[in-house]
Amino acid sequence: MKRSQFALAVGLAGSLLCAACLQDNVVNRSQQDAAEVDATVFATPVRVGGDEAASVERTPGAGVDGADVWSFDRCRITTALPAGYPAPTPPDALEIKRYPKARRAEFRASMWPDMGRNVAFWPLFNHIKEREIAMTSPVEMDYSGVDGDGKIQKGPWIMSFLYREPEMGKVEEDGSVSVVDREPVLVLSLGQRGEYETERANQGLAQMREWLERDGRFEAAGAPRSLYYNGPEMRGRDKWSEVQLPIRRRAARGG
Repeated sequence: MKRSQFALAVGLAGSLLCAACLQDNVVNRSQQDAAEVDATVFATPVRVGGDEAASVERTPGAGVDGADVWSFDRCRITTALPAGYPAPTPPDALEIKRYPKARRAEFRASMWPDMGRNVAFWPLFNHIKEREIAMTSPVEMDYSGVDGDGKIQKGPWIMSFLYREPEMGKVEEDGSVSVVDREPVLVLSLGQRGEYETERANQGLAQMREWLERDGRFEAAGAPRSLYYNGPEMRGRDKWSEVQLPIRRRAARGG
């Protein structure tokens, strides 16, 4: 791992670094026929609610070790995203996005997520450091511990660092870290801004479930997750994240 990458990673302790990748064309649309966003063909973000005017800017090569920089107002992502990842969703915008297959190093635990992120960071960092794998953004948190209303609570979760390419390294067990391949997934995503807190994610999840109920075309198809894009070098009020729900087309009713 290069010295610049090591310095960046050490500065991330106690916070999260996340990923979302190179995509030249971001499609912002408030209306979209369900057939056009089927999981088998969906490729670019589709704006379905929230701030309709919000957009992100990409500055090629201006980030860490030549990574592209993504910007929204004072929010910035300066670390490279995994290959094929869609553009980050602007804060307060609601989008449907398809994520490609990805290889990632996972750490599993069951404590309160806001405390567990610090515990999970070092095993994951040491794993990629030993293999000379560059950091990417975002760090992903998958939450299996949810209550009857779909809110994240204390319970099983997975924190993941993503490999840059799905063919990098190998699937393996490395102590408390497991390297696995995650299959492509279609999600409903809400961009968020501010400190990385589970309560903020829960507020976003409530907003997304309301949209799913109103829209009627899709339903939740898995546990919620958060994507965290920044470390402690970014002021708390300007940290960029997304909260997401995997979705699928709702089965036809009646008949």
